[in-house]
Amino acid sequence: MFGMGHWEILIIFVVILLIFGAKRIPEMAQGLGKGIREFRTAMRDVQEEIDINPPAPTAPPAQAPTQTVSQSDNKEQSAS
Repeated sequence: MFGMGHWEILIIFVVILLIFGAKRIPEMAQGLGKGIREFRTAMRDVQEEIDINPPAPTAPPAQAPTQTVSQSDNKEQSAS
């Protein structure tokens, strides 16, 4: 498991037991479990919101108005 043998896992468990004590480990595990459960619930709620209200398709960008120049306008500009 994760490239660790049985002895390494046992040593890590003993160190955790010495640092936190036997009473705090179940409390920490319970808090961790509640946090994971709340996170999953929030993720599910967000996913349901996305599924219910899909994003609206984006409209293509509006093109800038084009200006047409008639031949009479060209003659006036060249005469000036």
